[in-house]
Amino acid sequence: MVSGSNGTTSFMTDFLQKCGGYSVVDGGFATELERHGADLNDPLWSAKCLVSSPHLVRKVHLDYLDAGANIIITASYQATIQGFEAKGFSTEEAEALLRRSVEIACEAREIYYDRCMKDSWDFTGSGRISSRPVLVAASVGSYGAYLADGSEYSGDYGDAVSLETLKEFHRRRVQILANSGADLIAFETIPNKLEAKAYAELLEEEGITIPAWFSFNSKDGINVVSGDSILECASIADSCEQVVAVGINCTSPRFIHGLILSVRKVTSKPVIIYPNSGETYNAELKKWVESTGVRDEDFVSYIGKWRDAGASLFGGCCRTTPNTIKAISRVLSNKSLPSANLNIQM
Repeated sequence: MVSGSNGTTSFMTDFLQKCGGYSVVDGGFATELERHGADLNDPLWSAKCLVSSPHLVRKVHLDYLDAGANIIITASYQATIQGFEAKGFSTEEAEALLRRSVEIACEAREIYYDRCMKDSWDFTGSGRISSRPVLVAASVGSYGAYLADGSEYSGDYGDAVSLETLKEFHRRRVQILANSGADLIAFETIPNKLEAKAYAELLEEEGITIPAWFSFNSKDGINVVSGDSILECASIADSCEQVVAVGINCTSPRFIHGLILSVRKVTSKPVIIYPNSGETYNAELKKWVESTGVRDEDFVSYIGKWRDAGASLFGGCCRTTPNTIKAISRVLSNKSLPSANLNIQM
C-alpha cells in the first residue's frame, strides 16, 4: 500500500488520534434544510440557502454539532461560480457566496464552542475545557452536480467532457475554497476516475496546501457509479499527497462493507464512509424513492462491522439526520480508544 509521508498526510491521522481513534462526520444537509422549511427545487439545490436563508444553513450545522459531529461539511456541494452566474449573480458575488459557505460553518463551530464553554462543568485550573475537536470541510460536488440532472449518480458526462474541461470547471472554486478558512476540502460523490484525476491534478497544479479527502459513490458495491473500478479510483486518491482520507459517500449501506475492503487494498490512508439512507435518487422526479430489494432502515448497527473492516470516519449522506449522527456518535464513544476524552484549548 502506498501513502505519502509529508505533514499533510499526518493531518488526518493526528486528528483521529485527538478524537480517540474514530471521527464522526455530519449527515444529510438538503433534507434537513427542507425540514426547516427551505424550498430547494432549484438548480442550486442546498446552495440556494446561502442566498435565501443562511440562518438555516447555520442551524443545520449546529444541529449536527450538537449531535456529536467532529466534521461539518459546508453547503457548497452544488455551489459553483458557473451555477451562480446562471442565476444572474456576478462573478464577484458568486465567489463571495463560496467563501460565505465556509464562514457560516466556522460561525456555527464558534457558537458551538461558546455553548460548550458556558455549559461545561469540566473546567480545569488552566482554563481548559473538555470538548471535542471540530473540523470544517469545504464541499466540492462533481460536474454532474452542477448540471442538476442527476448525472453525478451515473458519471456519464459523454465524450464532450474532457480532463481539461473538468479541471477548468473546478479550478477557480477549488482556489477560493482552499483559501477560505476551511480546514480541508471534501471532494464528494465522485462518479468516475476522470473527475478524480482532474481533482488530483488540480491540487498539484494549484499548489493547494490544505488537506483534502476523495469520496466516491457506487451502485453495485464493486465499481463507482460510472462503472470505473473503485480500486482504480481509490488508487488515484492514494497517489495524491494532499489527499488525507479516501472513501465512499451517498451509497446504499448494504454495499459499504465490501467497498471499505476494496479501498483498503490500495491505500493505507484513513477510510471515510458516509452512506445515504438506502433509497435511490430519481433524477426525473427529482426526489428520493424506495429502492428495489433490501432497504436499510438503520445502518447504525453496521458501524462496528465497518470499523472492523478498516473505516475510521463515519457519517451519513442524503436522507440521514442529526438523530442518525447522534446514534453513530454514541456507538463510537462506547468503542473508542482510551484517549477519547481529550482536553483542547478553546
